[in-house]
Amino acid sequence: MDPLELIDEWPEPHAAAGVLVRDGDDVALVATRGDLTLVAEWASVTKLLVALAVLAASERGILDLDGPAGPPGATVRHLLSHASGLGPDNPEPLTRPGVRRIYSNAGFEVLARHLEQRSGTAWQECVADAVTGPLGLGGTSITPGGSAASGARGPVSELLTLSGELLVPRAFDRDLLDAATVVAFPGLAGVVPGIGRYSECDWGLGFEIKSGKRPHWTATAGSPRTFGHFGRSGAFVWVDPDAGVACASAGGAAFGPWAVEQWPRFSDAVLSKWSVRHD
Repeated sequence: MDPLELIDEWPEPHAAAGVLVRDGDDVALVATRGDLTLVAEWASVTKLLVALAVLAASERGILDLDGPAGPPGATVRHLLSHASGLGPDNPEPLTRPGVRRIYSNAGFEVLARHLEQRSGTAWQECVADAVTGPLGLGGTSITPGGSAASGARGPVSELLTLSGELLVPRAFDRDLLDAATVVAFPGLAGVVPGIGRYSECDWGLGFEIKSGKRPHWTATAGSPRTFGHFGRSGAFVWVDPDAGVACASAGGAAFGPWAVEQWPRFSDAVLSKWSVRHD
């Protein structure tokens, strides 16, 4: 059975998905299923676009990842890694920075405003100039009035393009992405919404990192270095750098208990077929 046929068992029949594999210094799209032209809501996967725009701004000297931003004592790095102390949807701190991992939509909205203040440009334009433009994501945009935490939508094909860039960076500096996909502020407890509470809820700079989380929404057989993001809309992106595989899907059913059960099964099947890991 083609692993991607498993998406046919998901609650709605409109999901599309694809798999990319690292091929030396390049990346190959090895399998797809569904209509990749489908324009879908990316929901919280939007945070990756904003994080990449912030990282690009840091590389250009526009802002400092360790400069103050958000609540007292917090930095850009705290905001990117959900360690600023801000609540999930309220821009009021619930605790001191660096104490607990609180998944914060409000934190990304604060981060976007900080990017605007430092750059003198609307954050949506920063995303277009630094991310969607260079990657050729011409069909991906932020819905008017959309949140920096959840407002992007675009074709599934472009979600796959983003996945390929994260697997084999060409537009972005590899060292910068490597630094963004290791744990920031290790050892913080917290919750991955809809998945579970963890004594070590590891996160990078915008990217969730699998580490030792059990259960998890990515492959059970995947590397602890697996990173990515998912959204309430049912969109997801994950990259297993050790296996040399990236995968993305969108356009189907909204995230729910079904996904906690079926996404890992699907992702395990993907890795079983396409992993280029050499043990």
